[in-house]
Order: sequence, then C-alpha cells, then structure tokens
Amino acid sequence: MKRTWENYTRIYMYSENQSNYLQSVRRSEAISVHLVCLGNICRSPLANALLANKCADLTKPKVAVDSSGTGPWHVGEDASAFSIQVWQEAGYKYQHKAKQFKDSFFKQHDLILAMDLSNRAALVKLAKSEEDKNKILMFLSFDPELQNIDPEGEDAHQLSVPDPYGMELAEYKKVLDMLERAADGFKSWVNS
Repeated sequence: MKRTWENYTRIYMYSENQSNYLQSVRRSEAISVHLVCLGNICRSPLANALLANKCADLTKPKVAVDSSGTGPWHVGEDASAFSIQVWQEAGYKYQHKAKQFKDSFFKQHDLILAMDLSNRAALVKLAKSEEDKNKILMFLSFDPELQNIDPEGEDAHQLSVPDPYGMELAEYKKVLDMLERAADGFKSWVNS
C-alpha cells in the first residue's frame, strides 16, 4: 500500500474504532495533545517544545500541547539541562515544569502520545474505557518512515524514543532528530 497521510490511520491502528476516532480528531476545530515519558524531564518536554512550536501557526485545527511522566520522581522540576539546551539551540522557545500523568488527562486531551512501549503499557493500564485507549498512540508512529509499524507487533521497539536521562548531550541531539521527524509527520497528518 502506498504511504499517504490519508490512509495513515488505517495502516497500523488496532481497530476500526480507533481509526474512526483519529479521523474525527483530525477534522476537529482544536486538538489537545499530551506527550508522555517516564519522568517528564527529558523526552516529553523536548517533544512538547518541538510540537508546540511547529504547530503554533495552525489555525484549523488549533493544536494545544502538554506533557507529563508516568513516574513521580521529578514533579515540579525543570526539564533536564541538556533537553533545554537542545531545544534552545534548535530555535524553540518553551518553559517547563515536570508533572505526573493523571487518569483525568484522558478526559482533557484528544491524543495521548507515548515516548516508549513501557509508558504506552502504563497508559493502557490507566485507561478506564475503550475511548481512553483509542487516544493512546506512539509519538514516533507519526514519523512517515515508521508509520507502518504495529505498536503491538514484533518491530514495535522501533517506535520507542530512547531515554537520554543521565547521558551526554550527543544522545539528546539524537533524540531531537527522532522527535523532529515525528513532529513534522504529526503536522502533516493534521494538515492532510
């Protein structure tokens, strides 16, 4: 099947219900996106900075972006120094304080985008309904090169953004590149 943004949601989605839900989200006046990693100080704030800045010029749908972590360790802290450095060097403006994901976020947001498979699994456990589960996707699934990967299949690991926590700046820059492709893909999907 030829890859197009029109058939994107039919390529790898688990169910027709989720595919239909995503089509309705894409056609709405506004989309609220919530990005989730483990501690909310490295990957999800970096993705938040990228996605919020890249989608700032969109008017229909208007895209609002937020983030959190599945773990409580860094609540109230700034993003990691390397995450801040990387997004600033890339020209993005963003302020961040870490918070933990709450199940009430399912009602507040249209899309819940996980950074890796373990956080996706934690989100699925927190989901109280099929409607909540329909909102959960892997952020890297929006990368056009990765959109054919089933998040429950044998190649699902390719959809995980590696956690650069405790690593050198070069690892954060690699994460930035991965997130840039997904953010660009997300914007294309919204505009298609």
